[in-house]
Amino acid sequence: MALTKLPARDAARFAGTVLAPLLIQGVLKRRPTMVELAQRLDTDGRAVATIQDLRRRHGDGPLLIEVPGRRLLLPLTAADVERVLAGSPEPFTPANREKRSALVHFQPDGVLISDHAHRPDRRRFNEAVLETGRPVHSHADRFGTVVREEVDAMLAAAGRDLTWKADFEKPWWRIVRRVVLGDSAAADDEVLDTLTRLRREANWAFAWPTRKGLRTDLLRRLEGYVERAEPGSLAALVKRTPAGPGTDGPGQLPQWLFAFDGTGMAAFRVLALLGTHGEEQRRARAEAATLDGDAVGELPFLRACLHESVRLWPTTPIILRDTTTELSWDGGTVPAGTAVAVLAPFLHRDDATLPHADRFVPDIWLDGRATESWQHVPFSAGPAVCPGRDLALLLTSTLLARVLRDRSVSLQHAGRRPEPGRPLPGTLNPFTLRIGLERVPAPAPGA
Repeated sequence: MALTKLPARDAARFAGTVLAPLLIQGVLKRRPTMVELAQRLDTDGRAVATIQDLRRRHGDGPLLIEVPGRRLLLPLTAADVERVLAGSPEPFTPANREKRSALVHFQPDGVLISDHAHRPDRRRFNEAVLETGRPVHSHADRFGTVVREEVDAMLAAAGRDLTWKADFEKPWWRIVRRVVLGDSAAADDEVLDTLTRLRREANWAFAWPTRKGLRTDLLRRLEGYVERAEPGSLAALVKRTPAGPGTDGPGQLPQWLFAFDGTGMAAFRVLALLGTHGEEQRRARAEAATLDGDAVGELPFLRACLHESVRLWPTTPIILRDTTTELSWDGGTVPAGTAVAVLAPFLHRDDATLPHADRFVPDIWLDGRATESWQHVPFSAGPAVCPGRDLALLLTSTLLARVLRDRSVSLQHAGRRPEPGRPLPGTLNPFTLRIGLERVPAPAPGA
């Protein structure tokens, strides 16, 4: 189908029902009250329905949408998503204008907003430290010890259930700080509090002045951990990994810390899904039983569960690009400087094209149904795919395995419950989840 420019009325509807709810929830730092409201109003489900209606009336070619101050291209098919994401960084640059205005608040030298000259070496540096493409990081043994210590302490303190704020969030961030910065950062709440303040301000992007002093304080503290280079930490790898003249190694750390926020939420949602899907929980617990002590492994089923969590409730709902040159597209023209928005919630939950859209089906990540389609982009895709994907999957799958070794889980509270046989909710607020825990014997490996 041809490229279609949306009429003004439809463009206003798109802005009001799709873009506004995403922005109100907080793109860089989630606002719990707004996330709860989004769950109650099912804003993500309504956004999918809106785009489906626009497609029925205007065709499945990309939609060119004029919103205040910006021209936006919305791809609707896997083929058009592939063109955009496979075409990064040229002619679809990840250094999108809105993304730059937000991320500059706390990571001015981050690879995500780097220009054409600096991006290649910064990308190489990120991939080298995070070991992109390697399922089990070279520091995995140390990471496994960190996860065991923190999860065991969490379970001992939690008792019979887990909530995000009271039980899960703090140990999760202890894991992250120890992995990224080193053991001495385990209780460094100040570095996290500073990053959180900057992320909240980054939610406002252009509309909020950059706090350069606060940003400098954060970067200076991170530089200190890199200089300390505690064995087994990413900071130690940053110090010893060669960087080009335009690459600030410590300046990459804010993005890694930021990204782990959504990763923790994805893991917590997996517990909710397993707590309402008995067969999947049985398989997950059997896989968890294959790990001994601090051991780590690929854990394919648990990783598939995490992929499903991020597919169902994307931690990065909008994958942004800008066109760097004028493009011909299906009989139309896309001007240079057009924003391109790949909307993961729509692609992942489009029940008109995906039979599993609203169900928890980890097997699609094991049998090729998901990995062979550009409609499934939970960690983006193409040359700009998330370089920390493998590390995120390693840490979260190891954490889940540790929880499930001798515990069964159940969902005690979630608003609208994710349940087998019913379409899963468009939004699942992690801040209100309550996960029941019951100590049970570990299943025999292979059971």
